[in-house]
Parts: sequence; C-alpha cells; structure tokens
Amino acid sequence: MIRLFDTHCHIADPRFDGDRDAVIQRFFDAGVQRALVVADPREAIYDGPEDEGGRLVAVGNEKKVFSLVDRYDFLYGAVGVHPHNASGWDADAEGTVTGCLKHPKCRLLGEIGLDYHYDLSPRDDQRRVFDIQLDMAFEQNVPVQLHIREAHGDCMDMLRTRARAGRMPGGIMHCYTGSWESAKVYLDLGLYISLSGAVTFKNAPKLAEVAQKVPSDRLLIETDCPYMAPVPLRGRRNEPAFIVHTFEKVAALRQAAPEALAEQLWENANRAMGIKF
Repeated sequence: MIRLFDTHCHIADPRFDGDRDAVIQRFFDAGVQRALVVADPREAIYDGPEDEGGRLVAVGNEKKVFSLVDRYDFLYGAVGVHPHNASGWDADAEGTVTGCLKHPKCRLLGEIGLDYHYDLSPRDDQRRVFDIQLDMAFEQNVPVQLHIREAHGDCMDMLRTRARAGRMPGGIMHCYTGSWESAKVYLDLGLYISLSGAVTFKNAPKLAEVAQKVPSDRLLIETDCPYMAPVPLRGRRNEPAFIVHTFEKVAALRQAAPEALAEQLWENANRAMGIKF
C-alpha cells in the first residue's frame, strides 16, 4: 500500500472548522498516513465588518495546532512566525516559539522566511525576524521550514553567510516555486525541496524541471492546504487527501514507479523531521 506524508498543511485554519474530523478521515483513507500541521503565534485573521470595519489581528493558533497534534498519533507540528507576520515579532512571540519547540511532536521551526510578493511586513522586519529564527533553530538543533517568495536572492545570501560561519540549520524549502538553478543552491546548503500542487499547473514548466532533477533522497511533497489545490481541483479548498494528485504528477514527471517513489518520499519526510519510521 502506498503511504504518503503531507509535509506542510494548515488544517487548524478556520476554513476547516466545520468538517475537520471528516477532512482528517478522508486524507487517512487516501493513504496520507502522516501530516505536519503548521502553527504561528502571530497568525493574522480578518476580524470582519462588525469590528470597526474589519481589520487584521494576530490571534496565534499554536494551542489549536498542538491540540490536534496531541489528539492524533499521525499528526506532527511545526511553529514559527511567518514573514507576513514578522512585524508582530516580540518577546512574547519568541517565548511562544521556544515553548512549542519543546513539545515532543514539534519537528520543525517554520514556516519562516521572506515574502516580497505581498510585503505584508516591511522587508527589514522580515530579514531581521528570519535571521533571529534561523539562529534559534541552529542553537536548538531543530530543522527549519522555509517560505521564500520572490526573495531568493536575499535568502540565498543570508543562508550562504550562515553556511560559511557554520551556523546553517538543516531543513526544508516549503512549497518550492523557484528555478532549478536556485534549487541547486538550496540543495548544496543541505536543504530538502518540497513540491506542492503548483507542480501540476500548466503554467509551471520550471517546477516540472525541478521535479525531474531533484535527487530522489532530497525530494518531498505537500499540500500547503487550504491553499494551492492541484489540478484537477484548482479553485477548491485544498486538503491533505488531494496530495495524491501532486504525487501522481511528480511520479509521471520523474517516470518513476509509484510504489518506489512513495516509499522514498516517506523515508525522506521522516528523515527530514527526525521521526522514526
């Protein structure tokens, strides 16, 4: 039986509040035997028009995430302040991240990084908070999960500087959408490359090249749900069961036997997170 690991999902998101148990049952039935759920102590949500016209507020979802992780044996957690929320970084956020990293099923510090597409936090704040969290990961010997969008130049500069100083943590390039040339740099830095539903899109030839060329022992897949639903489900709320479509696309691009690829991806994901398998 094929077993898959969704290495990045947001099933604590409010969009799953009405049917979360059914979503979890569906993905388990689809062969997704493990999943990593992401927490952010500065998660921002929209309050709605009843609150002075509506505004974004930081509500932190780490308690919700780790409640799920405690409830289900096959769920694991990650925690970090997303670049969108970097301007909300403070001592309290740092303390929350540090505390969550002590949870026995917290396997990654992330998602952290740089997002110059939306620029929801000033870029100086993004770089500063990214650097702080990379230091935390290195000092606590925890792998990272990196969100990098339209910021690969700055990211590679920061990571290369760390590598030269011997302070580069291990980890994963989450929802990778960059080129093969950039992927080679991240691979040289010791990182895994994780592909989402974007690899199934018709307008993503560079991701097809990445899917074909990443070494088999450094490749991962994920949903990033509720975002990035794969073809043929684009436009729908994504969920972990849909990772099957991403897996099938990657297998086709690599001309790989599905059973062998699934087992390699399973081993990679567990190894990247330090989980026994």
